[in-house]
Amino acid sequence: MSVNVSLRPEAASAHSGIPAAHQTPTPVKVHVEKLNFFYGPKRALTHISALSGGNRAASYQRLEFLGDHVLGLVISDMLYRAFPRANEGELSRRLADLVRKETCAEVARAMDLGPALKLGNSESHAGGRRRVTILADVCEALVGAVFIDGGYKAADELIALFWKERMLKPLRPLRDPKTMLQEWAQARGLPTPAYRELARTGPHHDPEFRVAVVLPDRPPAEGLGNSKRAAEQAAAAAMLTRVGVSADKLNG
Repeated sequence: MSVNVSLRPEAASAHSGIPAAHQTPTPVKVHVEKLNFFYGPKRALTHISALSGGNRAASYQRLEFLGDHVLGLVISDMLYRAFPRANEGELSRRLADLVRKETCAEVARAMDLGPALKLGNSESHAGGRRRVTILADVCEALVGAVFIDGGYKAADELIALFWKERMLKPLRPLRDPKTMLQEWAQARGLPTPAYRELARTGPHHDPEFRVAVVLPDRPPAEGLGNSKRAAEQAAAAAMLTRVGVSADKLNG
């Protein structure tokens, strides 16, 4: 199976308002097994650290915004058709699992996007090409770029290639650690777990959060993440481990 998508600068210009003359016409080629995939402009791969003056509009962030919403729509459509008996809650949990940063980063690694990223020297030396947040963001930016060039059909075809198998065979429990911890606490008459942000470090474009979760008569458990939500999930997972509850036990 193969897909060829060639993003033309003039097509992106029509949607973004950026003159075609200022966009890079040379596409970037990525080989993924039998997939021959062409895309551009290079803006979809340009991290803000590679730009002088921190010009966010020239980075992939606008495409990431678009791609995030396109990805959600296409996967929602796929889920609606694939699971006709699933209720809204199950569909929502499946959607959350498929669009989470960790999943998008897995897809970016499958596409081998890391080597194609345009990063500043400091970010590159710090391991930016392997950073989950950056890989997830550029994956969404790529979806946005494909949508601009080829519309819904092209985006749907690309997303189906890399997400359909993940959708049909989820690799993780549908209930996330925060939900699992809340259910565990409620089953024992405990109040809803409370989360508290302890610290935020790192640059603005790539922060790291440290969060603690608190339950009565137990020491807090802490978690780290590139977003506050991710840190809360990590803290909840740490607390579940501490009280001896596994994901398999709660989902079995």
